[in-house]
Amino acid sequence: MFRLTSPIRPYPWGSTTAIATLLGREPSGDPEAELWLGAHPDSPSVIAAGEPGSGARLDDVIAADPGATLGAGVVERFGERLPFLMKILAADAPLSLQVHPTIAQAEAGYAAEDEAGIARDAPERNYRDRNHKPEMIYALSDFAALSGFRDPAATAVLLRETITALERGLAADGGGSGDDASGAGVRLLTELADLLEGDAPSSDAESSGTDEDPRLRQAFALVFDRRGDAALAADALAALASASLSDVLSPGTAISIATAADLQERYPGDPGVVVSLLLNRVSLLPGEALYLPAGNVHAYLSGLGIEVMAASDNVLRGGLTGKHVDVPELLKTVRFAARGVPGLPAVETEWGQLVFAPPFDEFALQVLDFDAGPGDASTSGDLPVLQHGPALVVVTDGTLMLDSPNGSLRATRGEAAFVPAAEAPVMARAAERSSTGRTRAFATTVAREF
Repeated sequence: MFRLTSPIRPYPWGSTTAIATLLGREPSGDPEAELWLGAHPDSPSVIAAGEPGSGARLDDVIAADPGATLGAGVVERFGERLPFLMKILAADAPLSLQVHPTIAQAEAGYAAEDEAGIARDAPERNYRDRNHKPEMIYALSDFAALSGFRDPAATAVLLRETITALERGLAADGGGSGDDASGAGVRLLTELADLLEGDAPSSDAESSGTDEDPRLRQAFALVFDRRGDAALAADALAALASASLSDVLSPGTAISIATAADLQERYPGDPGVVVSLLLNRVSLLPGEALYLPAGNVHAYLSGLGIEVMAASDNVLRGGLTGKHVDVPELLKTVRFAARGVPGLPAVETEWGQLVFAPPFDEFALQVLDFDAGPGDASTSGDLPVLQHGPALVVVTDGTLMLDSPNGSLRATRGEAAFVPAAEAPVMARAAERSSTGRTRAFATTVAREF
């Protein structure tokens, strides 16, 4: 076992204080969007100062002895690489509207871009590796996101409420829904509502063996095809959010309109503003989690959380960003299926820790919480780190002691450690509590034994 030093990604949407406050250090003054914990070659953790091998990259350490670091089962299943990446994510502004590919899509896209001669670090590159990128987010604060398509009928109701409010506003201003700019935006929203209210063709889905809904594909594509009208609709939505028309908007619609208005302020005229109305608006409380499978259109909006994913950086973006956008490729990877928000309930083990295990082999997240207080899943005793191979551990409160048959490691608030497979079994205990009486850490492992 050894402590790690991990890189910060200074993306503009990042908070300047949240990660530093969580980990008990002084803020840098710059945006700190993501702290990467893992062995991704683009930003690997390194062995911390004072440890044997200090300064060595974690990916190089693993490559030197994959059997001991990963375990034979993990190597057989995933190859000689750490299959997961753990991040602390702090969003002060929305992230891009995006989707992640399946493994088959990633392999095909990677090969096609290599054949086209697109450099692997080029900004216009979509596929930077051959892997898929399913992920989950565990909220450390109130956390807001857009995730997956809302049921078409429910979205049609939302759009009708919005159209009614917009037309009332136009009438009050002495206008109408004719040829004026606001009217053009209203007409696009009306077309979307008409489309989503129509009967869903069953033959396509049945013949393809999927649950995809052609209406969602058509509505999504229509917004991008009609960018000019989408920009006018975005202007109208922003105006509606600031108008006194709450009496005609249900609470859910009002929240979606407020979200669209915020996106319009940050990315004026972006098609993603209107697309946001097609998606589930999700609010997580601290301790709640969400998982995101391949093909799920999403955008994190704000909040602090622990994000875990397969070790990939493949992102297809459709908007709400200054980065490369590739709508045709995005349309190939989106799953146009309406489903409920994929919330991720925790399972409490017999020892008392919470485990969040999405339906992916690459990872599961454990919450190691000692004496958290009434109503929390916590323990005053030792907790096993339920690893089926390697583990990454980060401490957010107090001081944690990790004990293995080969030795012990002490990690204080803000420190992270790598636990090789060969060190198992490992027990965690509270060595020192924070001022609130809490010791808490998060451990990422592979999901099961291989």
